[in-house]
Amino acid sequence: MIAASGLCSRRKAEDLIREGRVSVNGLAVAEMGIKVEPSDEVTVDGAPILAAKPTTLIMNKPRGVVTTLSDPQRRPTVAKYLPDIGAAVKPVGRLDFDSQGLLIFTNDGELAMRLSHARYGVEKEYLATVQGQPTESELDQLRKGIAILSEEPAHRGKRMMSYKTAPAHVMLVAVDSKADTSRVKIIIHEGRKRQIRLMCQAIGHPVLTLKRTRIGPLVLRDLPAGACRMLGKVEVERLRKLVGLA
Repeated sequence: MIAASGLCSRRKAEDLIREGRVSVNGLAVAEMGIKVEPSDEVTVDGAPILAAKPTTLIMNKPRGVVTTLSDPQRRPTVAKYLPDIGAAVKPVGRLDFDSQGLLIFTNDGELAMRLSHARYGVEKEYLATVQGQPTESELDQLRKGIAILSEEPAHRGKRMMSYKTAPAHVMLVAVDSKADTSRVKIIIHEGRKRQIRLMCQAIGHPVLTLKRTRIGPLVLRDLPAGACRMLGKVEVERLRKLVGLA
């Protein structure tokens, strides 16, 4: 019930139970898998948990918008484009400020966690417009995995870290010789911060525009920028099955 409420993932809910922070009808829960009825009162740290209706939707995130529901720097956020659906949904993963495309929102904590975790191998497809015309040799570097340098949060400030990306599916879609740009389709199973941009930068072809067009079985299609669409039951079941959820 805790995970279904959207408060956290099932794994985190189990941690809360182990820590003695969950109560049912005023009594602390001491074991996993206890069944509760709709009439039971479940609390975490004394605050009641209400079972929310499972809700999942997609958005075509516009450029110039932060993937968060609130921003201390007062930049435009995706919250501006969410419809009033009577459920507190959160974004699954992120798209950077300058990127556009498919973004999933849900209040299913366990589904969100699994979709975001690389171990479940959910494909993410991007269409990038890059500077210059990548050679097959350069694209092969991306296909095989490439070492990139990334700025990551540290205990005090930030630090530069190097890692090698997993193999990716990469295809040259079109070349504009006049503008000296190319369109490249890239499919990855990871989701590191600014990964596509860093991959293209590493082969000397920086990204000019970036759009995520697919996550697993979900395709953006002709959804306008800034628009949202609720997922149907069959679509949600396909997503859950993809990441091993009944």
